[in-house]
Parts: sequence; C-alpha cells; structure tokens
Amino acid sequence: MKKFITLILLFVLLTVKVNALELNISSKTAILYNLDNGTILYEKNADQKVSIASLTKIMTALVALEHIDDLNKQIVLTKEDFAGLAEANAVTAGFTVGEVVTYQDLLYGLLLPSGADAAKALARNTLGSEEKFIQKMNEKAQKLNLKTTHFSTVIGLDDENNYSTAKELSIIFQTALKNNNFKKIIQTKKYTTSDGKIKFKSTIESNANKFNIDIPYILGGKTGTTTDAGLCLATIAKANNVNYMLVTTGALYDKKAPHHIEDAKTIYDYFINNYSNKLIVDKNKPFKTIKTKYTKNEKLKLYPVKNITLYLNNNYNPNDVKYSYQGTEEITPFVKKDTTLGTLKIYYQNKLLDTQQIKLTKPLEFNLKSFLLQEKIPLLIILLTLLFIIAILIFKKSKKKRA
Repeated sequence: MKKFITLILLFVLLTVKVNALELNISSKTAILYNLDNGTILYEKNADQKVSIASLTKIMTALVALEHIDDLNKQIVLTKEDFAGLAEANAVTAGFTVGEVVTYQDLLYGLLLPSGADAAKALARNTLGSEEKFIQKMNEKAQKLNLKTTHFSTVIGLDDENNYSTAKELSIIFQTALKNNNFKKIIQTKKYTTSDGKIKFKSTIESNANKFNIDIPYILGGKTGTTTDAGLCLATIAKANNVNYMLVTTGALYDKKAPHHIEDAKTIYDYFINNYSNKLIVDKNKPFKTIKTKYTKNEKLKLYPVKNITLYLNNNYNPNDVKYSYQGTEEITPFVKKDTTLGTLKIYYQNKLLDTQQIKLTKPLEFNLKSFLLQEKIPLLIILLTLLFIIAILIFKKSKKKRA
C-alpha cells in the first residue's frame, strides 16, 4: 500500500502541469485534470470566486441522488415546482403541473436540458423543501472541505450568495462522477421520459452539431449560462486511453457562438495533440546483464518487475529514464529460484520513480563443460580420473566373480 501511495505521489510530481501555458480561450477560469492519476494539467484563475450558473445543478444532482432510494419511483408535479420560474426566465425541461414522472425522469431533465422545474421538483420531493435541500447542498460542500463555495439556489440563477471556483467545482464534479447514475446521465445523448411525452437531448452535443464543432472525445457533461456567470461548462473526455475532466466558467456570452465549447476544444486539443501516456519502463526489456558461472550462456538478463507509464510530452527524452542496480554481479546454477539478486532504483529526470526487488525468476541449468573450462581442469587429469574409476569398477567386478 505504501508503495502504491508513493507511486501516485510521484505521478503528481512528475506529470505535466502547465500553468504558464497561454491558450486562446474566452473563459475567465479553467481547470483540466488527468483523471487517471488525479493531476492538474492546466489552470487559469482556478481559485477565483465566480458565479457558476447551472453548474450548480451538479451539486443538486449529487445531493438528490444521495437521498433517492428508487429512481423509478413516481411522483406528481405540483404548482410549487414551477413557482417563479417564468418570472426568472429560467430554462425548464418541459414538465407540466400534474404530470406523473419518475425520479429518473427528473434527473435527466435536470442534467440534459438543465431544467429548473426538475431541480425544484427534486428538492421538494427528496427533502421536503428547497430550503432544506439547499442546506444539504452547503453541508455537502463543507464535507468536501470547500472554502469558496456556497449555494443559495438549486437552479443556479444569478445570486451573490451562489458561487464557487473552477477548482472547487471540479471537486464537486469528481465526487458526482463516482455515482454511476450521475455518470450515465451526463453521458447520455438522448432520453425519453417514462410516459413518452418529452424527449431530452444533450445540450453539449446539440450546440457542437449546430456550430459544427468537432469534439468526438467529449463523453458528456453539464452546461451553465447566466448573464453574470457567462458560459460555463463541465465535461469529461477520453482520448488515446487518457481520461480528462475540464471545468470552465465565464466564457463570453454570445448567441452566435458557444464559446465555452470552443474553449473546451482548444484546451483538450492542445493536450491530446501534445501529450500522451508513455511506457517509460518496459518489464520485457532488460535493464542490465550479469555474469554467470557453470552455465551454457555466459550472461543473464535482468528485467524490471513491472511496467511504468507516465503522461508526458510527445517529445520527451527516453534518456531521462535511468536505472541504478545494486546487487549480485555474478550467479551460478546453485542459486535457488526467487532468491533476491539485488535492488533496482528507477529514476526519471533524476527523481526516484520506483524501487524494485529483483529476484531470480527461473533457475539456471548446470553445464559440466562450462564448469570444467571455467575451473580450468586439464583434460588429461579428467581422462586419468575416469580411467582410474573404470579400473576400480572392473577390479571389483572381477573380484566378485573369483569369489
């Protein structure tokens, strides 16, 4: 366990983090993660307090899911679920008063079209009221140790008391992604409610298709838009076997272009095109050979115990990987299998990456000819010894016959 934790820490230290990188994006704040090792790859004002629009609904979904036992349970929508939404010009999923829906319908309506009606209905039906639900949202923020996050709405309408940062939103998003239902919903492209009356589409995919933005690697996410917050976006993506997560806020609000999605493409494309997982230690490639005695082969190849992969620039230098071995430099067939031969330390850019115990994985075969040659026993002595042994055997045999 200690070795595992150490390796993760080394990933954090060694994996690229580009703070000084200047990318041409409209978003005021941004943070990108490599989800496979938990490292931050890129930040822009990630700790700045901002209005978060409907990214609020990520926490709404998280709290709701923690209080729902049966996603297929049916509930009836009331006037209370729609109160004030028209006056606030809030986006709704399209539900109506008196409609019978399931919790699953509401969650899809919350996260795909970002329905304010779904948010209010989830709050009322899970915890009795919006007030109690918002209290749970803030309690959850405290449990996650978020210092610059506060909620005053389940919807995400502009309010000076509803705020967070890109970094703390990313923590909420990562926490929500641990819930399989949440992850499934945000990756869904289309959904039809259980009564067949309403069809939802992913707003991310809809905008990307509308403006011909090629983002096949984005698996899903959540959008958010208000006058104060601008265009906000939280997404997960996968490319070249690397899993990413990106949160951006404050992109320029413009009906002519989805700048938040354009920003996501700019950020993802840079890292997808310039970085990838590199197998820097291959357990099938020997790092050293040592001498052998009394065997047919004069040398034995030593191999690393396991593969090691790091997320690095495509132009990384393989020579930055160094091996330091301390242990046996010569071995005989008399050494047993699984005997520890020595210790291997692996460095990347002069930083210790891993320490491995190198053991003999396969016993060596004794070779008489090699033994004789290496011990420099003269052939004449060998022949005389053999003749002497044969003579003794013959003598004993003849003696038995006479007896």
